[in-house]
Amino acid sequence: MVNPFTEEHEAFRKTVRAWVEKELTPHALEWDRAGIFPREVFKQAGDLGFLGINHDPKFGGSGLDYWFVTAFCEELTYTRNAGVNMALMVQSQMATPIINEIGTDEQKREFLEPALKGEKIAALGISEPGVGSDVANMKTTARIDGDDYVINGSKMWITNGTRADFITLGVRTGEAGYGGISLVTFPTDVKGFSVSKKLDKVGNLSSDTAILYFEDCRIPRRYVLGEENEGFYSIMTNFQGERLVGAISTVAGMERMVEDSLRYGTEREAFGRPLIKFQVWRHKFVEHLTAIEAAKRLTYHAVALFDQKENPVKEISMAKLFAGDLAQKVAYDCQQFFGGMGYIEETHIARAWRDVRLITIGGGTSEIMKEIISKLYGF
Repeated sequence: MVNPFTEEHEAFRKTVRAWVEKELTPHALEWDRAGIFPREVFKQAGDLGFLGINHDPKFGGSGLDYWFVTAFCEELTYTRNAGVNMALMVQSQMATPIINEIGTDEQKREFLEPALKGEKIAALGISEPGVGSDVANMKTTARIDGDDYVINGSKMWITNGTRADFITLGVRTGEAGYGGISLVTFPTDVKGFSVSKKLDKVGNLSSDTAILYFEDCRIPRRYVLGEENEGFYSIMTNFQGERLVGAISTVAGMERMVEDSLRYGTEREAFGRPLIKFQVWRHKFVEHLTAIEAAKRLTYHAVALFDQKENPVKEISMAKLFAGDLAQKVAYDCQQFFGGMGYIEETHIARAWRDVRLITIGGGTSEIMKEIISKLYGF
């Protein structure tokens, strides 16, 4: 593949990097220890146009191609903070794209536009206690009462959940199975909504992840996204963008880990020579660099298809699977290379090692990716 990035993409990339390194990177450890980062970060990102890169210009987006999204994801890895990156990706590429695609003008004005400006924080509410990848078994209900839905149930693993102003919410409006699911825009100031608990995670510490409860929450039926009882298809479509940014970010994150390791390996000496001069490590990093390049090419292939409005479910699933599993090996070896320093919180590789564990679990496990791929091949 030839270089897919134009001069405009590269200029945009430099703008992102400058913001990241000035405003975000210096606070990486501080925000992880705090378990949250300032709400102002969303506003900064919105003011710079980073939250609406590929969204409708009529509602505050920039209408740019997906290679701009790719550049944004890659540059975000320089934050050295996967939690911040996760929260911004949920805001821009997970909770809002489906509103951009099928929302009414009224929904876009009320929810999408302020989200792209960073004035309202968005969350995506699909997973539930006991219902992760099995989306068709969703239990949260939305009962019709006149012109309203009355919502009851709970959601779990919800990024931005403790402070979201609205949720792109999956609910059951019909029969059991995938045919009875709808998507709605849900403002969190509704009576009966509550944040049950902020979850203590292994990694991604600065992103808030919550359990949410809905008790007789009443919203107007006009908040339904698209057609009632057809939300499952929209959720599955939305998953493709979520998984693709996961693959892009994971590949770039591996590059950061190896870059840090090679820099450390030229500075740190043992037995009279730099660590990187030991053949076992030179060969190990060559193997990883080769595999990372393969992961990047696979991911870029998926990006190219996605940008052309294809439906590259197979390619995206492969990219997430391959990058996610590879990242576990790269993180382990990079941490091992750092020795004792790799076990210290102040060292980025220690935080990256724990953070990267999520990619094979969140947004569809590696096992689910394998099931999807096997079905697409017909076995």
